[in-house]
Formats: sequence, structure tokens, C-alpha cells
Amino acid sequence: MDWRDEGVILAMRPHGETAAIIEVLTAGHGRHAGVVRGGASRRMAPVLQPGSGVRLDWRARLDEHLGVFTVEPVRSRAHLLGDRLALAGLLSACALLRAALPEREPHPGLWRPTLALFDALGEAGWTATYLRWELLLLEELGFGLDLGACAVTGARAGLAFVSPKTGRAVTRAAAGPWAERLLPLPPGLTGSGPMDPDELIQGLRLTGHFLDRGLRPVLQDRPLPEARSRLAELIARRV
Repeated sequence: MDWRDEGVILAMRPHGETAAIIEVLTAGHGRHAGVVRGGASRRMAPVLQPGSGVRLDWRARLDEHLGVFTVEPVRSRAHLLGDRLALAGLLSACALLRAALPEREPHPGLWRPTLALFDALGEAGWTATYLRWELLLLEELGFGLDLGACAVTGARAGLAFVSPKTGRAVTRAAAGPWAERLLPLPPGLTGSGPMDPDELIQGLRLTGHFLDRGLRPVLQDRPLPEARSRLAELIARRV
């Protein structure tokens, strides 16, 4: 069995004295793990860092085997090491992908947006791009939010809250006395422009609630990855 694909590194851990096991998100084969011979060497260590773009050849005797990767570097994102917040964004995205995606299941709708997010990290407005990426991740996992119209009135204007149970939007007028039980919906979340710090914090609480609820069975009742919590804390400190 063998295939060739492009991917980004999600994680790497040593394997034996000289090899490494990597997890990658690939364009056509989803989240996939494999052994890299010589992956623990000084030459290969920079190539196998989270976020690195790579070209991959995978070979195994049987499809269910772990298999061996041959890795060719395509794009380094080492510049993010000097940007604490952007690095936190990268590690949070990698951790969520590892926790959320079933192994070897393609997610073509997530591949390009993930590359776009990784390319945007460190640039102006990237935190809004990250938040909208989490919204897309929820949709890919089958937990997508319905933010197009009010669940009570059907109105498309004035949406201000989201039901924590149904994931459907509600206008401020329709929320009435139940507003305190609902999650705030940041006005810029469904747009494409930058978002202010308060909107980002509200948005992360919103997506975090549904990610936590959706992934609890997968994570065996453990909380979301620590890397995601760290990113939210860093953004909150900058307000």
C-alpha cells in the first residue's frame, strides 16, 4: 500500500532512538499518522514541527498498519516561534484537529481553510480568521451552528444570542427575559472582517461551548486541549 499527498504537521513524538512518529493533516487522506525514519535527527527536527507544510509518501504492507512516511519540506512556519500569540493559535488549531478528526477520514472542506489559517497567523486580523475556522470545524464535525435566522421569529436582522442547547440564533427582542441563559453572538462572527477583542472573547466562549459539548464523548469527558485554553487566556489578557 502506498500514496503520495501534501500535508501539514500536527504533532511529532520520538520513536525509538532515531525515528519519530508524526501526525499530519493531509489534503486527501485526512488525519494520518506514520513513522519517519531518522525523524529524531537534527536535520529533520525543524521539518517536523507543528504547522510545517510537507509533501508525503506513505508506504505500508497492509492498509491498517502504521506505515512509514518519507517527508519532503514545502513550507516552514518557524517564524511563528517569535510571536507568542500566533504560536498559541497554531498549537490550538493543531490540538483541536488531533482531538476532533477521526484518523484517515478525509475532510476536503477543512483542508484549504486550515492552510489559509496557518498562512494568516501573525498577520493583522488573524484572530478573527482563527475564530471563524473554529466555526467551520464545528460544521465539519456535524455540530454546526444555525446563525442565519432567529429560531423564534425567523428574523435575519438583530441576531444577538445563541441557544446553548440548540445552537440556533435568537434576536435580542425574542430573547426577552431568557437572555441571561443564552450565549452572546458577536456581531462580526459571521462576517469576513476584523473583530474587536470583546467580540473575540465572546466568540471563543461560544465556539468553545459547542466544541466542548461535541467532543466530550471523544475525549472521554476530558476538557478541550490545554492549547486551546491557553490561546483563549492570551487573547483575554490583551483586552
